[in-house]
Amino acid sequence: MKKIFVDAERLRDLNSGLGQFCLHLGKELVEKRPANAGMTFLVPGEHSGIFGEQVQYREVMWSHKFYMSGNYDIWHCTHQDSSYQPVSGQNKLILTIHDLNFMDRTDYSPDKKARRLASLQRSINRSAALTAISEYTASVVRQHLTIPEGIPFRVIYNGNSAADQEGTFSERGSSVTLTRLRNEPYFLFLGVIHPKKNVHVLLPLLEAFPDWALVLAGNDSHPYAKHIMAEAERLGIADRLIIPGAVDEATKHWLYENCGAFLFPSLSEGFGLPVVEAMTYGKPVFLSDRTSLPEIGGREAYYWDSFEPEAMAEVLFNGLSDFKQNPFRAERLRKRAAQFSWERAAQEYWALYQEVMKGL
Repeated sequence: MKKIFVDAERLRDLNSGLGQFCLHLGKELVEKRPANAGMTFLVPGEHSGIFGEQVQYREVMWSHKFYMSGNYDIWHCTHQDSSYQPVSGQNKLILTIHDLNFMDRTDYSPDKKARRLASLQRSINRSAALTAISEYTASVVRQHLTIPEGIPFRVIYNGNSAADQEGTFSERGSSVTLTRLRNEPYFLFLGVIHPKKNVHVLLPLLEAFPDWALVLAGNDSHPYAKHIMAEAERLGIADRLIIPGAVDEATKHWLYENCGAFLFPSLSEGFGLPVVEAMTYGKPVFLSDRTSLPEIGGREAYYWDSFEPEAMAEVLFNGLSDFKQNPFRAERLRKRAAQFSWERAAQEYWALYQEVMKGL
């Protein structure tokens, strides 16, 4: 029996993009598992058993951080910043690269960027295969790093965790602050509140759309969130800005289902899971034209090529008008979202596992 090890340590933060990646890909990998394959998942202790009883688990132990032993045929390192890699050269390492966003960080010195590139290059050099979550990410990897000759390098898109789910409003915890939205039109952003998400440029839109509220849902522990609130106070629109923090799955889907439009002006994305989720609900999506977002939104999204308030308001106004006048737009968005499937992603990963295992 062939043995597959999958690093799902990032389940420790289920609300993050990496947490969602590990959760949904892991479930589908188990579902598509061939009969002759055994699987072991590296998980935080509280998530042991999350993928069922037919697979094995190793719990995260900080004493084993950086390198772990184990006799596996395939070791799937599910993101490029993992602290867990195999000691033994007998394991065929498959490395998934989500982004090189650190290259765009102004708070990183050239030396720090060079060190991170060198560390990633070492991981690439010991890999038997590489994957990227978008063509954009693959192009950036090729630009900054060297891919050893002869190893497979595949683009395997993320799936869509919102597919076939129906939002149910949650009254628990921070969600109570959202009850006012039952009777108020609102724009929605979902993601970590961080400078790279560029959400401060959305605040002037509330001046142009005085009847609307803006919800910025996601982890708000970064000081940038406080800056956003202070700027909203300065602009006099704080009463229409809602920052509920991280929301549970039911509330998240309710927010998608009931928003008037999804706004995502991010400066740096390897994929953009919330974009696909919003499209699943047939909502108009407004995106920056940066990095991977045009690749994910395709022709069905509206794009900002400028973050000047008047230009952004014009794109938003024209897009909402176009969406309202075109009855087929919502269905085209749903079809676009349906192209991204965790089932398909798992099938492509299993095909890659089997390709790498040939000859073992």
